[in-house]
Parts: sequence; C-alpha cells; structure tokens
Amino acid sequence: MRIPPRPVTRCPWYLRPFFWNQKRKYGEVLQAALLWARAPRLFLGVAFLYGMIDRRSSPIDPPLRSLLTVCISQINHCPFCVDINSMTLLKRGVSEEKVQALADWRQSDLFDERERAALAYAEAVTVTEAEVTDEIFAALRRHFDDDAIVELTGLVAFQNLSSKFNAALDVAPQGFCRLPPAIGPTGATKKTERTS
Repeated sequence: MRIPPRPVTRCPWYLRPFFWNQKRKYGEVLQAALLWARAPRLFLGVAFLYGMIDRRSSPIDPPLRSLLTVCISQINHCPFCVDINSMTLLKRGVSEEKVQALADWRQSDLFDERERAALAYAEAVTVTEAEVTDEIFAALRRHFDDDAIVELTGLVAFQNLSSKFNAALDVAPQGFCRLPPAIGPTGATKKTERTS
C-alpha cells in the first residue's frame, strides 16, 4: 500500500460503526476503508453513496450489480475490488464458473443478453479509449428502462471511483476469494495473482 491506513483507534468516533459492520460482515476491517478514513468526511460521502447504490429497492438486481463491479474492477486493475466484489458475487448466487469466465464474457455462453448489454455498457463507460455507441445504448434499452439505466450508470461511475482509488493507492486483496483473471483496457484477458 502506498499510504499507510489510519488505525481504527485514531479514526473519528462516527466512523467506528462502519468498521464494526465491516468486521461483522467480512471478519475484519477493510484496508481500503481505513485509507478513506484519512479523509473522514469524504469517507462518509462515499459510504452513503454506496449504500444508496447497493440498496434492496434498486432496479438493478444484486447479482448483476456485483457482476458489473467485478468487471469494472478487472478493467481498472484493482485486485482488492476484484477480491471483495467476487466474494459478494458468489454470495449472491453466481457460480464460480461464471465468475472465472467474466474476463472473457463475450466468448462465454454463461451470460445472457441482459448481462451482456450491461457489461458492454459498463466497459464502454470505463475504458477511456471506448465510447458508449448508439448500438451499445440500444442494446441496453432493450433490457432496462430509463430509471434503471440511470441507476446502472451511477453504479458504473461509483465502481470506477472505488477501483481507481484502490488501484492508485495499491490496496492489496484481503484474500476473500480466488481472483478471476483480469480484463485489460481493450477487453483482453490478463493474468492476475490468485489468493486462497
């Protein structure tokens, strides 16, 4: 990690419930959260934004949200985000085979048309050299209404913020699951380290 995380004991009291919840949910406090804690107000804003994006009433179902977060994390070369989001994806009922195939989703028959439309859109928004074409947007519209597209775009933007933050500061994976292959900036599969 390029900057040491702030110890929990040195964090403001109002952040401690977030850390308590992480420890309950993941078995430990997330190192990325302790980095965000160096800017407590920013941490609160990011945490509340995430809570609004990953809420139960979202028009984007939980497995698809997690599928997109793993894909974006792979593109942005963020092993920490791939690790934690892959674990969440598995907990949301997606098979490990599908998680491992995500880097090559265009060639895999494990992804349905709705998932493909969302993944193509997320990739076009994430990759700097790409753009959201009329064709990509038309495919998305076949599966999502306007409100869902706004939510999906917010999710993609948030995950880009999160994975770019963690990748820039070299936040290591915490070993939540076996990491799937990474996706390069042009959609090509790249090898990543594996954790147990």
